[in-house]
Amino acid sequence: MNRDVYRCAVLSVAKHAYVPRGVAAHPRCELVVVADDASEPAWVHERNQRLADEFEVPYIRDVARALREFDVQIAVVSPAAERHCDLSIRAAQAGLHVVQDKPLSDRLSECDRLVAAIDQAGVKFLMWNRNLLPAVCQARDVIRSGALGPLRAIHCDFYFSKDAGPPRGSRRASDPPLDWLTHQIAAHADGSDGGLGHTPLGELQIEGIYPLAYLHMLTGGAKVERVFARTASFFHQLNVDNHVDDLATVTLEMNADSGRRPILGTLCIGRIGAASHPDIGEIKLHVLGENGALVVCESRPEVAVYYRQQPAAEFRHRRQAIDMDYLLMENFLAAIETGSPTIVDHHVGRAIAATVEAALASSRTGQPVRVDHL
Repeated sequence: MNRDVYRCAVLSVAKHAYVPRGVAAHPRCELVVVADDASEPAWVHERNQRLADEFEVPYIRDVARALREFDVQIAVVSPAAERHCDLSIRAAQAGLHVVQDKPLSDRLSECDRLVAAIDQAGVKFLMWNRNLLPAVCQARDVIRSGALGPLRAIHCDFYFSKDAGPPRGSRRASDPPLDWLTHQIAAHADGSDGGLGHTPLGELQIEGIYPLAYLHMLTGGAKVERVFARTASFFHQLNVDNHVDDLATVTLEMNADSGRRPILGTLCIGRIGAASHPDIGEIKLHVLGENGALVVCESRPEVAVYYRQQPAAEFRHRRQAIDMDYLLMENFLAAIETGSPTIVDHHVGRAIAATVEAALASSRTGQPVRVDHL
């Protein structure tokens, strides 16, 4: 299949629309239908209809019918987290290539089902990621050039400066716990509903894919063998009430059992609140090789803008020269047409999900945990 334009079906947009909009940013990708299951609640149908209206395409409350009748080649999957794999599997079984929002799933068993379905169908899969931001690409190129020598260690700070409801300790002890799904539905208005779904998700599960995908790419696909993690609910009452992390540290042993040169990885991740940073957050990479070191600010290049009566919620620091959406879809279309792997495919996504699961197990036991690889 090598068509000038690929017809794309959006399978649910319950969370937010950055993935389908990112797909549509490529001139060879056309959104032609939005679809979801009729059994979904009214608020999901409202969001689906809103995106369909934005792109002036039909909204069909029948996924199988939409895939059958609209001659689509790509499915764009962005529902609540617990439905990610189910919709992606159904699309793959219908012969469609799949672009999916993160996380891959909140359950490793679902990730395994997805890997099997994608491999059996022989289609391409891309999990949305940030690996093609300019600063990250520059770091990759420096490492590949050999200027740093063999890698020995890599660290990522990934502090995300958005709120998640009232701060920890701001509610009375007698107040009922905050309901996870109710809060996530309300948080849709400002885009902070990254953990949308019935199952509460901590920052490791919601955002961990991004820094772990950086580490995977920058180390040339090094395999994480063991992890040791600490987690806390430090900033947000929502996380306290639902017993999930908003701050975590993870140490990763990479290539320790594979015969390749071992690499030490470390990660600090957290949702640290809007008042903590003028940008989207402090996101920085530190890379140590035998011959040199590298420090990379993920947000660069950027311009800081300040003026009188500036709205409090407006980001002061604005990223420049970002073609990430276009480049991700270029990578995906190249994979379809040449058979090459995507930058974060289903196997990489599953490895990341297994690393996150092992980290959460380590945080509960206080012991290092081996990563469950297929």
